Parts: sequence; structure tokens; C-alpha cells
Amino acid sequence: MRVRYTVASRKRRKKILERAKGFHGARKLRIKAAKEAVMHAERYEYIDRRKRKRDFRSLWITRLNAGVRSFGITYSRFIEGLSKAKVAINRKVLSNLAIEDPEALKKYVEIAQQHLGK
Repeated sequence: MRVRYTVASRKRRKKILERAKGFHGARKLRIKAAKEAVMHAERYEYIDRRKRKRDFRSLWITRLNAGVRSFGITYSRFIEGLSKAKVAINRKVLSNLAIEDPEALKKYVEIAQQHLGK
């Protein structure tokens, strides 16, 4: 009796088509097009998981820069002052302070300015 691969191959193809759900046209119907689209999608998914981290850091820095400029200091001088003061607080938390509690951020700005020698 010969061996048939129907179940295995169907399972393999079904897995690809399930990943291609929501794609347009042939990309969700035909195996070859779906396989290609899924491969590209998974590649972008992998890259963008890393890119998301860069994007958020950039957003926090932009928000923080806007927040500290209202107190008369630039972002780079602010961070320099904090590092000289050995204040270990990340940009995400500082960015949230700039939005939610400007008074708390002002205290950090004062600490930074003291250690810059102003």
C-alpha cells in the first residue's frame, strides 16, 4: 500500500490560508499568492516589533522636549542635568509627567538646572 500525504499537505495549506485571512483578492484564496503574502507579512511583523520600541522612544523624547521647553530648558540640557545629578528615571515616565503632572516635571527641571551650574 502506498503512502498518501493528503492530510499533511491539506493541513499545511490550511495553516497558510488561515494566516492570510483578511487579505484581499487572490492573496486570501490561492495558496501560492497567500504563501508569499504571509511570508512578507510575517517579515514586516518581525521588523515592526523592533521598530515600535524606537518609535515610542522618539515619541517620549518629543513630548518631553515640548514639556521642558515651557520651563526654559532644552531636552538635551535637561537630560544632561539629570545624568549629572545621577537621577535614574526613564523617558517614558518623564513623558507621562510632562502630560499629566507638569508641577512634578518642574521639580526635575530644577534638579537638572542645579547640576548644570545655572
